[in-house]
Amino acid sequence: MTQPAFSQSLERGLQILSSFSETRPLLGIADLARSVELNKSTTYRYVATLAKLGYLQQDPDTKKYSLGPRVVDLGFAAINSMEITRVAGRHLQELSDETGYTVSMAVLDGPDIVYVDRRRSGRANNFAMGLNLHVGSRLPAYCTSMGKVLLAYQEAVALRALLDRTDFARRGPKTITAREQLMAALARVRHTGIAVNDEELAAGLRSVAAPVRDRSGKVVAAVNIAVHLTVWNASVESVVSRLEGPLRHAVADISTSLGFRSSI
Repeated sequence: MTQPAFSQSLERGLQILSSFSETRPLLGIADLARSVELNKSTTYRYVATLAKLGYLQQDPDTKKYSLGPRVVDLGFAAINSMEITRVAGRHLQELSDETGYTVSMAVLDGPDIVYVDRRRSGRANNFAMGLNLHVGSRLPAYCTSMGKVLLAYQEAVALRALLDRTDFARRGPKTITAREQLMAALARVRHTGIAVNDEELAAGLRSVAAPVRDRSGKVVAAVNIAVHLTVWNASVESVVSRLEGPLRHAVADISTSLGFRSSI
């Protein structure tokens, strides 16, 4: 049987690009060489090529590299080409306008979530938060409502592997930092179809999330509504009671647009 064509050079170039992250935005040649397990001279040739093509850029002062504008273009092109972003946009905006709060949609990428859409209500000053989230932002799944949804519907083996890669650091005043507690929370999400984040990501921030399913019934994304205590200082139960209905309706509409048909 003929083996599929494979380019080791392309693989190495992509490994170099994958070495960058939100926590490691600037890397030198030595850092990259260690990351991709190549010598410095070989790594430099790949880096120089990627920089010439606009996929990396070099800081003139530190001589370190960061991802270039071509990578950003590719990322947005990938997000915009996703079927889910094409069909969900109208429903997300309607949900934001109906509730008056910011609505987001995210997908799972390893132990993180990646924001693929984010809509704000036409009403002014719905809430402010210092996280500066936008399409393309990444956050750890374990301490976000959308992340809990996406983790909850993983197969057991896949979930264990993802949690093994998770650093249960405290990010907000109520972050779940114990694996057993998170597992219990995920079981509740599977039972109710709703995930709640109560100041687990950041002080003052609450959110409620629900799953989006594709035509096969698989959970492929999550949608949340975020509320800040400075705008609505009600109990968590009150927040869920007010927002759960519109949220469930929106994710049901998006799922239907993706071909999902509930058996109920």
